Amino acid sequence: MFDWLQTLADWLIYSIFQLPKGSKLGDALNFFFFDTIKIFILLGMVTMIMGVINSYFPIDKVRIFLTKRKWYGLDYFIASLFGTITPFCSCSSVPLFIGFVKGGIPLGVTLAFLISSPLVDAVSVAIFLGMFGWKVTIVYVVSGILLSMLAGFILSKLKLEHLLTDWVKQILENKNSSDAELSFEKLSFIERLPDVFRESWGIIKGVSIYILIGIAIGGAMHGYIPTGFFEDYIQQDNPLAVPIAVIVGVPMYSNSAGILPVLEVLVQKGVPLGTAIAFSMAVVGLSIPEGLLLKKVMTTKMLFIFFGVVTACIIVSGYLFNLIL
Repeated sequence: MFDWLQTLADWLIYSIFQLPKGSKLGDALNFFFFDTIKIFILLGMVTMIMGVINSYFPIDKVRIFLTKRKWYGLDYFIASLFGTITPFCSCSSVPLFIGFVKGGIPLGVTLAFLISSPLVDAVSVAIFLGMFGWKVTIVYVVSGILLSMLAGFILSKLKLEHLLTDWVKQILENKNSSDAELSFEKLSFIERLPDVFRESWGIIKGVSIYILIGIAIGGAMHGYIPTGFFEDYIQQDNPLAVPIAVIVGVPMYSNSAGILPVLEVLVQKGVPLGTAIAFSMAVVGLSIPEGLLLKKVMTTKMLFIFFGVVTACIIVSGYLFNLIL
């Protein structure tokens, strides 16, 4: 699909700029040019598709949808699936958390949504698709949903409601017991497109700087870091490679646009794909800034439990990735 783009990148870097093929600078710039255009093309396509889907499932509809039916356990899947198609990140965690809990959604289901929302989104799908193809992308999306479901289910069984902060408990005590049904304007598909386009363009503008920074870092690593550098630290025969990668990733902070181009280079440099994906999941799904935000709604004990359960699930998924891929 992108053979023409690789040909264009080779022509621009090695013919027009006259950089030697195989040189560090030439290979780094070639990687940057090729991946930047490829990712933005795919990102535009995927965000438009996800924008159409999201226009039919705004957040209030999600809340009503989850609270007005008996799901018998499938609510974890529905919440995780909605998390993948809604454009929310960790910065939205507190208002989302309050809105879902006030709406009567169980705590475990709420946490499943919050875990899946930054972990698997339109941006990560577009970037994964361009870097690794359909097989790896499907495995990543499915595993992200399953990971969110598993973590949410485990957290629900721990009965953590009493560990919510007094601020949340006070909001819940004062909330109106009757939820007003919201009326949504019935728009045709064509009528929705202008809003979908504006929303998609806003997403692209919002993540573009992260994409460029991520690809620039990836390009520098691609051109200047020797092959095998990472194999000395996170190699496949090291049984602790996955937890090491995850523990290193948790304190970091980035979104999928910034970390996935780096993930591609890690794989090219010899890091097993499952280990690299677990690292990216830890960076995107858990972070110190997110912990500071969630501290508003979770006590310290609950926050440590939340991070511990999600970290353990990511580590398990990393080992499974290495077995499957």
